[in-house]
Amino acid sequence: MRYPVEQQSSPVASSAEAERKRLHWHSRRGMWELDLLLLPFLEHRYDDLSEDDKAAYRALITEEDQDLFVWLMRREWPEEPVKRRIVQMIVDYAENSSNGHNRGL
Repeated sequence: MRYPVEQQSSPVASSAEAERKRLHWHSRRGMWELDLLLLPFLEHRYDDLSEDDKAAYRALITEEDQDLFVWLMRREWPEEPVKRRIVQMIVDYAENSSNGHNRGL
């Protein structure tokens, strides 16, 4: 009888997968509006970002929900140019994505 051989994923792949799961978990917030903006951006755009923009996203999701809300709802902009840039990228993605779920936020 033959038993299926489990394929071992490389440490790099499992490390990247763990990082992606961590990012997904930290992108889930206590506010539905933030989830609607952050999760699709993470799923559809994050992999295409430069390393600097990925670092900016990782830093952004450490911010308080209240700050993220006012920034992503365009009520205020972050003072730091790096944060302002990633916030603008998230807002632009939400406004221009074809899914339309975020229009009107």
